[in-house]
Amino acid sequence: MFFSEKKTRTQGTLRVCALHALAYCPRLFYLEEVEELYTQNQSVFEGRRLHVELDRDEEGEWEDLFLSDEELGLRGRVDALRLRGGELLAYEHKKGRARRDADKKPQAWDSDRLQVLAYCCLLETVATRPIREGRIRYHADNALVKVPFDEAGRAEVVASIARARALREGGTRPPVADNERLCQNCSLAPVCLPEETRFAVAEQVAADYQPTRLFPADDERQVLHVLEAGSRVGRKGERLKVTHRDRSVDEVAIRQVSQVVLHSFSQISTQALHLCAAQDIGVHWISGGGRYVGSVDRRAGSVQRRCGQYAALADEAFCVRLARLLVSCRAGGQRAFLMRCKRSMASGSAVREQMEAIVKQMKAGLKGVDRAMSRSELLGLEGNLAALYFSGLSLAVSSEQPPELAFAGRNRRPPKDRFNALLGFGYALLLKDVANAILAVGLEPALGFYHQPRTQAPPLALDLMEIFRVPLVDMPVLGSVNRGWWDAAADFELRGVQVWLSASGRRKFVELYERRKSESWKHPVLGYSLTYRRLLELEVRLLEKEWSGEGGVFGRLTVR
Repeated sequence: MFFSEKKTRTQGTLRVCALHALAYCPRLFYLEEVEELYTQNQSVFEGRRLHVELDRDEEGEWEDLFLSDEELGLRGRVDALRLRGGELLAYEHKKGRARRDADKKPQAWDSDRLQVLAYCCLLETVATRPIREGRIRYHADNALVKVPFDEAGRAEVVASIARARALREGGTRPPVADNERLCQNCSLAPVCLPEETRFAVAEQVAADYQPTRLFPADDERQVLHVLEAGSRVGRKGERLKVTHRDRSVDEVAIRQVSQVVLHSFSQISTQALHLCAAQDIGVHWISGGGRYVGSVDRRAGSVQRRCGQYAALADEAFCVRLARLLVSCRAGGQRAFLMRCKRSMASGSAVREQMEAIVKQMKAGLKGVDRAMSRSELLGLEGNLAALYFSGLSLAVSSEQPPELAFAGRNRRPPKDRFNALLGFGYALLLKDVANAILAVGLEPALGFYHQPRTQAPPLALDLMEIFRVPLVDMPVLGSVNRGWWDAAADFELRGVQVWLSASGRRKFVELYERRKSESWKHPVLGYSLTYRRLLELEVRLLEKEWSGEGGVFGRLTVR
C-alpha cells in the first residue's frame, strides 16, 4: 500500500528560507533541501503564531508577497513591505532576540541577515527600482535592525546561492555544526542526532564527552488499537471516529494519535486514511490470529537516503559487521535477562544450578559471534544461543502458576501453548512498531542486512526488532505470568492444538505492551533516558548513521 505526495515547487529556484538554513548550518540545509526532512518544534509554532498576531496598524503599507526570480534562482514570501519616503523596505519578523555587539547594540544574526538580503534582491527585480536596505524586527527585545543592501550584499546572496546548489548536487551530508548551541534550537536535531554523532567521535578517540539529550524523551500521542472485528474507523473533521459493532462511537482528535492499528477484520475509510497520511500517522494491520500483516507506506524518505541504504547494504562485509552487532546485542540481552532471573532463585536449588549452566554456555557461545565471517555462520550461532535462552526462560516461570501457563520451549505458527501465544502476539506488535519507526525515518523496510526476504515480513524490521524482543516482550510477558495476571480459561482460546488470545486476552496484552512502551530506560551507552517508544525510532536513526559515516552507537542497547 503506497501513498504519494505531490510537491509543488518552482523548478530551478531555491527557497529564501533555504538560504537562511544554509547560513545557520549547512547540515540543516542539506537535510531539508536534499533529503526533504522537515520537523516542527515549539520555536517553529511560536514563529508562526507571531506572524498571525502581528499588529499591522502602523504607518506605512504592509503587504504579504510571494516573489520569484528564475534568473537569480530564488523564490520566497517576504513577511512585509513598507513604503518610506518613496523607498520600498523589506521587513522580516523574528520572535527571538537580536545579537548584541561589544557596545550592546542590536545586530542581525548572520542567517537572518542573509535572508533579508535575499528578499531585497528579489524585491529589486520585481519592483524594478533600487532597494537600499532591509529591516529585521526582533520581538523578544523589541529591537529593530537595519541591514544595508549594496553590491557587497548582492554578491553575498549570489555566492550563497552558488554554495547551496553545490551542496544540493554534491550528495554528501555535511558534518554536524561545530557550535553546539546551534543544535539546541534546531527543529531537526531529532533527525540529525548531533550529540550522538559527537559522542561516537569522542568515544573513538577516547575523549570524555557526555551528550546532551536533544532527541525527544517521549511522544505523548496514543496508539489507537481497534480490536473488535466489524469496527470501522472514519473521519469527522480533524478527528478519527471509531464506530463499534454495537453502534457505539468513540472519537479522538487526530493530533492525539501516533498510530492506528487495525486488528482482525476492522476497517478504515479512505477519508480516514487520507487524514492519517497527511498527518504522518502510521496505519497498520494485525490479523485475528495475532500476525503482523502490513502497513501504509507513504515513501516519506527521499530517494537519496534510500539510495544510501541500498549502496551500503549491497556490501556483504558491511552487512556481516552489522549482523554481528545485532546478534551480540540480542544474545547479550537474553543472557543478562537470565542472569537477572537467576538472582531471584533460591541459592543451591537445582533450578538455579541449571540456569547457571545455561548462562555459562551462552557466554561461551557469544565469543564466537565476533569471529563469524558470514551471515549463515551467524544464523547458526544465533540459533544455538536462542535455544539456550528459551530453555532458561522456561526455568524462570514460577512454579506457583497454573500448569496451563508453563513454558516448555518456543513454538510458533501456530502457537501450541498459552505462553507462546503471548510471545507471538507481543512479537507481532513489536514488528509493527519497528516497521512504523522505519517508515517514519524514511528507510526501505524490505532491504535488511541480516534477515533475508522469505516471508511477507519486511527484513529490516525483522532485523531491528531483535534488539527489543527482550525488554519489550519477553520481560513483561514473564513478569505478567509470574504475577498471575492471566486467566488460563478466559484470556485464551483453544482450537485443537492451537492456542490463541481471546478478545479479553488481546485487550489485556495491548494494555500491558503499551504501558511497557511508555516506561523510560537509560541508554547504556549514551547515558540519557528515553521511553521505549522513542528508543525504537532512535535506534533506526542510529542505524542510518552506520552508513552515513557517523556510526558507532547502533546495536548497543543491551539489557543490564
